[in-house]
Amino acid sequence: MQLDWDDLRIFLAVARSRKIAPAARALGVDGTTISRRLARLAAALEVDLFEGSGGDRKLTAHGQALMRHAESVESATLAAVEDVTGERHSLAGQVRLSVAEGFGARVLAPRVAEFSQRHPHIGLDIITASGFLNPSKREADMAVMLARPQRGRLMVRKLCDYSLRLYASHDYLERYETPAERAALAGHRLVGYVPEFVFAPELEYLDEVESGLEAQLRSTSINVQYNMVAHGAGIGILPDFMAAQDKRMMPLFADSLRIMRSFWLVVHADMRRLARIDAVARWLGECVARIGEHEEQKNDNGIEPGLILP
Repeated sequence: MQLDWDDLRIFLAVARSRKIAPAARALGVDGTTISRRLARLAAALEVDLFEGSGGDRKLTAHGQALMRHAESVESATLAAVEDVTGERHSLAGQVRLSVAEGFGARVLAPRVAEFSQRHPHIGLDIITASGFLNPSKREADMAVMLARPQRGRLMVRKLCDYSLRLYASHDYLERYETPAERAALAGHRLVGYVPEFVFAPELEYLDEVESGLEAQLRSTSINVQYNMVAHGAGIGILPDFMAAQDKRMMPLFADSLRIMRSFWLVVHADMRRLARIDAVARWLGECVARIGEHEEQKNDNGIEPGLILP
């Protein structure tokens, strides 16, 4: 039996997105074509590949088995194209990078010009939507995430540690009494995330300050939170790389309160040796070295070494 690679490519797109519509958009074909090609593939294999549930498409056991083999075919195809065209060694092409909003705005954006001057033929898509795009599902080429992924054909390396503190503006502290202890924070207006839209548990900070604290002024955007605190709306937890140099604000309980988090560099295993991916990885290493809170980077901040997850 011979399988059409285009059918496998369509199957992978639906398996990763779990829906017909986003797979169709990603592939640039209509949903009817997607459905027809999936039906042809299932008929050729004489098995059901998906279980339909509303708009979702969940893989059956046969579908999961096919996905493992289809990803191997995909990897071999990509490697062949890279070797034949020289893409593996080319410092050209587009790189899609998924990052947290504050990291993208404060750490990367000011340094994109120098990257572009160094690598004029590499384009960057910096995605800061709520939640991270997943390199394992090929939603992005690279991601800087708040937690180490536990599964997927991924190259993973800790990029750096960073610290957060409780900040308030001088204007706010002049209007309201400076809290003498953490328990007194319950009597202040606190700034934080909207709970139902917190896309990563690493963003849940307030209980680490004092149990039971809740924010009254909330936003899904760390930049909005930053500006609320800076302009005197309330007290909030902010990354030091955003707030430490802002003379409008000061940290509270500076000697005893310091929250630590980490950024993890994540790349699909098939992409890790591409020259343009390595160039972006090295640039990311240079960017985080300027945050001020970082571990010693290995191998000149390139994509190696790291851990390939199963």
